Amino acid sequence: MSDLNPEKLHVVYKDSVDPYKLTMPRKYTLTHSDSTGDLFLTIGADYDYEQISSRYTRFMRDEVLAEWQQKNKNYELHLLMHVSGGFCFGWAGLRDRIFRHHLPLVLQVIREGDKNLFEKMPEIKDSEILVHFQSNRNKYDKIENCGKVEEIPCL
Repeated sequence: MSDLNPEKLHVVYKDSVDPYKLTMPRKYTLTHSDSTGDLFLTIGADYDYEQISSRYTRFMRDEVLAEWQQKNKNYELHLLMHVSGGFCFGWAGLRDRIFRHHLPLVLQVIREGDKNLFEKMPEIKDSEILVHFQSNRNKYDKIENCGKVEEIPCL
């Protein structure tokens, strides 16, 4: 896994989301450019469907969606990764390995991209990270606990 280059990270806040306050819903849409290595993170009240609507993105399905959820008085960070199902590039086993390989970088991107929130609310560093590997094959369709946000990078 390569380290995050903050100069390659482009962050956009939408839907009047406050960079310093964890309001619900708070969702992340992460895509990247294979040619430049740039990473694009949108933070909003909903996913950035415009960002993931191009023909190429719909075919590759390598975007990562994430959102904060509140369970009782605790927060959880849920990540959604499309391993297989529908029309997407690559077989499930390969895609599963790729997502797992890049998971630490994904978590670094969220931490860096939303750093104002993490600085203002240090208590969310104790939040659990739950990764939803979504697949039409039972072997790969699972939810895994990846530890706590403060443990980034994990795996």
